[in-house]
Amino acid sequence: MHQQVLERPADNMTVSSRHQRLFIPGPTDVADEVLAAQTAPMIGHRSDEFEALFAKCEEQLRSLFYTAARVYILAASGTAFQEAAIRNLVPGRVVSFVNGAFSQRWHDVAVGCDKQVVRVDVPWNTAVKPQQVEAALRDALVAGPVDAITVVHNETSTGVMSPVQEIAAVVRSLSPQTLVLVDAVSSFSGVKIETDAWGLDVVLTSSQKALALPPGLAFAAVSDRALAKAETVSGRGWYFDFVRLEKALKKSTTPATPAISLMRSLGVQLDRIFAEGVEERFARHAWLAERTQRWAVANGFDLMAEDGYRSHTVTTITNTRQISVNRLNAYLARHDMEISNGYGDYKDKAFRIAHMGEVQTGDMDRLFAAMEAYLAESET
Repeated sequence: MHQQVLERPADNMTVSSRHQRLFIPGPTDVADEVLAAQTAPMIGHRSDEFEALFAKCEEQLRSLFYTAARVYILAASGTAFQEAAIRNLVPGRVVSFVNGAFSQRWHDVAVGCDKQVVRVDVPWNTAVKPQQVEAALRDALVAGPVDAITVVHNETSTGVMSPVQEIAAVVRSLSPQTLVLVDAVSSFSGVKIETDAWGLDVVLTSSQKALALPPGLAFAAVSDRALAKAETVSGRGWYFDFVRLEKALKKSTTPATPAISLMRSLGVQLDRIFAEGVEERFARHAWLAERTQRWAVANGFDLMAEDGYRSHTVTTITNTRQISVNRLNAYLARHDMEISNGYGDYKDKAFRIAHMGEVQTGDMDRLFAAMEAYLAESET
């Protein structure tokens, strides 16, 4: 995936001048003007002003999701739309591909919703491949129709990015009625995801990752055929009901009270994203990923994620040198910076460096200079 050396982009001058400190995979740093937008006076959630704000944000989100259909907005975390997708679109069977902690969560959500779940385990630190999807779906179809598959595009726990475009093509070819549900929580807005062109039925995300917003908002692009399927499914609940959300969306609002202050921040941040340029934003994230990978190898570490499928937003680095990640973070904290330890079983065996959202090349340079200083000190 990073076969060629990318051109180093210039630091984006539109971002906040506040010192960058969070290199963790969410919550990420938020620009000062985006934070400040939350302090605007409160307005009614059924007012013309709010509906205008909602309509603007939804239109911009459709552009960022590369969909002409719709984007639902909820006051929730991304996990909420994992559950919403299951409740709305899976009356019977779902095939869940598990290659990390958050694909594991989606599987557990489906089990918790009392669905018939076919679990397909894929080794952690490797991507879900089209051929694995084809084999698993063929086997599952022997027992009857499959309503949907679930797959995580960018596993935050391992830094692996799966080829959802190719996966969707396999599903559409083998079982056209099966919906393709994609978790893009830690990749959306850092990587181009062409919802309509790739034939994805649900693409969900949340606000606190590459979108660089405060936590508390979740978004989902939902295809026309997914909405049509939801209309036939009972037990959709109330808060997560796509049909109910669609009726409210036509009025530029939500069924329940929205997070008005967070919506104001969303409006400001979307303007900033489009001012940077979405293609430029994607290129920046790709460059930062390559820069981080090269730094890790040059400094005696290994990369944990499978070659060719490494994330553009978070890099998982094998702790080859057996350093104390906690001590490293204590050192970084004195310089107002922070990285993440390995996730779950990988704690202390790996560490994660996120390079998403507001992170610029200069921020990475400062981080790596501090890490190199720590490594030099720890060897003396």
